[in-house]
Amino acid sequence: MNGNGSQGKILVIGGGISGITAAIEASEAGCEVLLVEKNPHLGGRVAGSNQYFPKLCPPTCGLEINFRRLRTSPNIQCLTLAEVEKISGGPGSYQATIRRNPRFVNNKCTGCGKCVEACPVERPNLFNQGMDSTKAIYLPYEMAYPLQYAIDGDACQGSECGKCVEACPYDAIDLAMEPEMVEVEVQAVVWATGWTPYDAKGIDGLGFGTYPNVINNTMMERLASVNGPTAGKIQRPSDGGEIQTIAFVQCAGSRDENYLKHCSGVCCMGSLKQTRYVREQYPDAQIYVFYIDIRSPGRLEDFYAAVQEDEKVEFIKGKVAKITEDEGSGNLTVEAEDTLSGERVSQTVDMVVLATGIVPAETNVTLELDAALERDEHGFLVSDQPLAGMVAAGCAKRPVDVATSVRDAAGAALKALQSCTE
Repeated sequence: MNGNGSQGKILVIGGGISGITAAIEASEAGCEVLLVEKNPHLGGRVAGSNQYFPKLCPPTCGLEINFRRLRTSPNIQCLTLAEVEKISGGPGSYQATIRRNPRFVNNKCTGCGKCVEACPVERPNLFNQGMDSTKAIYLPYEMAYPLQYAIDGDACQGSECGKCVEACPYDAIDLAMEPEMVEVEVQAVVWATGWTPYDAKGIDGLGFGTYPNVINNTMMERLASVNGPTAGKIQRPSDGGEIQTIAFVQCAGSRDENYLKHCSGVCCMGSLKQTRYVREQYPDAQIYVFYIDIRSPGRLEDFYAAVQEDEKVEFIKGKVAKITEDEGSGNLTVEAEDTLSGERVSQTVDMVVLATGIVPAETNVTLELDAALERDEHGFLVSDQPLAGMVAAGCAKRPVDVATSVRDAAGAALKALQSCTE
């Protein structure tokens, strides 16, 4: 414990559900926490989902409570649009250098939206996986924390335009903002850097990035979300058409020596959940699930059994070899071998959803330490790091679902606290 009565200070890198949980748990134990997130908002992948297990809750269910706890905590400082550039020192005394990139919008912002009405420039909406666009000044999503607009510096025309500045009645836009460097000393670092979907563009034969009606599982979450690019309507990206047939392709690049060797574990349940999305909107749609094995641990087996009983869902055990497109209709033909019957399967559908695996998000932190961070053969951080006070949490360690990430992050907070009090 420090002389001022604090339990010390912890740096949490990553503002997704794991980082938020670790920050809250550590702060409520009396520790000061600096939470750093590279995006203009907190919430990570959970904020971009439609529903998550085990209760099929919308992301607002868990994030709203956590955002309130963040707002009311005197021990947590949140830095968004910020990236850790360097960490030096050693156990008990780590020094971190953080670059805080300009938001170009100050704390006077009320979220009125008049700036958006005036802005003439559009940019891809990254929150919606690039499936629609926003203006150069934008609010990431309705419940974003902080509830404050941001300007994409790469898209904005700056002072050459300035229409948003003229439109803002609160003097909340400052196009002259510059990056800031923050130096901080901490006793522990929680790496809650999260995950990213495996890039299916590099997988031969599946057509992702070439055929518009082949999407991945994270894109499907946004299509089904009421605040997504189609206001929750699941439709074909090529023409906005309704879905009569759809295929879910499991292990898209996963468990494959040529691409992604590991199994991400949660993809199967994610796809089964997404079959529910389709059935709710299109009761008569025919759904095909191409799989190698279905992983449904524990009580999730009941969910799998319920989907199996659905007469509109057909499971085909076989790895998909190729997907081709009919140029005239945009329909897709999925080819595989059914390993149970030994027969070749060729199924034509309106849309294909690839269950791409989870890979650890890249970090560009320069470490000037006596030992490097240790990772396993798949690039995930191992649980026991060589330096005390370096702690991994959630999907930075392994592919896990939301509930498991929360539990793991609570444990990571406890481990970080131990480093602060030793």
